This record gives sequence, C-alpha cells and structure tokens, in this order.
Amino acid sequence: MSYIISTRRLFTPALLFAALIALFLVVPSSHAASAAEIDREIDRALADFRKIDGADAFLRIAKGVLVFPKVYKAGIGVGGEYGEGALRVGGKTVDYYSTAAASVGFQLGAQAKSIVVIFTEESALKKFRESEGWKVGVDGSVALVDIGVGKAVDTTNIKDPVIGFIFGQKGLMYNLTLEGSKFTKLDKKK
Repeated sequence: MSYIISTRRLFTPALLFAALIALFLVVPSSHAASAAEIDREIDRALADFRKIDGADAFLRIAKGVLVFPKVYKAGIGVGGEYGEGALRVGGKTVDYYSTAAASVGFQLGAQAKSIVVIFTEESALKKFRESEGWKVGVDGSVALVDIGVGKAVDTTNIKDPVIGFIFGQKGLMYNLTLEGSKFTKLDKKK
C-alpha cells in the first residue's frame, strides 16, 4: 500500500505540471498575434517551405494553403498544442485560424513546428471553409508528409485532396501527427 501512495506522490506533480502546460498551450493567449504579425510569420514559413525540394510543385497545384508558422506542443503523458495561422487563396490571406489539440498517452518533450496544409481540390477547400471548426480525422483526413532537413517531396506519389506538411521541428517530441487537431476560424482584422 505505501508503494502505491509514494508512486502517486511522485507522479501527481508531474501530471499536474503536464496538464498546466497543455492548458497553457491550448487556451489562446491574451497576447495573441495581430493579423499583420501572422502574415509576416506566414511569409517566412512559406519561404522555408519553398527550400524543400518539390514544395513549389505542391504550391502551384494548391487551391488553398493553410499555414501555421509556429505551433507549440508540449507534453508529459498529457499534452497540448496551439498555434495561429491563416488560409491563403491565390496568394492572399482570406481567413485567420487557430489550431489546437490535446492528447493523452506516451509523450515526453516540447517542440515548435510549422504546419502547411494544402488543399488540392476546390471541393475539399469549400468544405473546410464552410465548417464551424474542422477536426482532422473527423471532418476530413489529411495525408501527412513529415519533412526533415534536406528531404524532397514528390507530387507524383501524393494525390490526396488535403495534404499536410510538418517541418522545422525544434526540440524532441515522440508523437508527430495532425490527428485530432482542430482548426477554428479566428475573428482577426487586417
């Protein structure tokens, strides 16, 4: 019995700390970025994305591009992530979005990453734009392409209507996925 109590005493602070981190990351900050700040960060993220061999080919076929320049994720058993970005159609920002996700399971660490979601079909883009909140794996699936430094992507092998790219990872995180991520439209003015 005392072993169980001492184990609980050890893990309770760690779980509480992880829950606080997850809550901090998932709940939007009162210091949220302005539309202009988000647009500048998107320009930088797209410039970094274009450095990947084959990325320009995806951007050329895109009907819309959803970009989250910085998504922060942290977890110790319980995890959370949050980021702000925008949807661009024809190279122009049309709407601003947040992405948030929470998870429970084997995970340890923290990271910052960039996410680019490319809509290759008008119908997929329309469904996304008309949604109240679009959750990956529920409202639509995203073919995920994990990009590391120096890797190339090939449009001939990927023909899905919605394609996601995660790149620029800083830090270590075991569980890299978009599954369960929710994209919600923000009320930002340019």
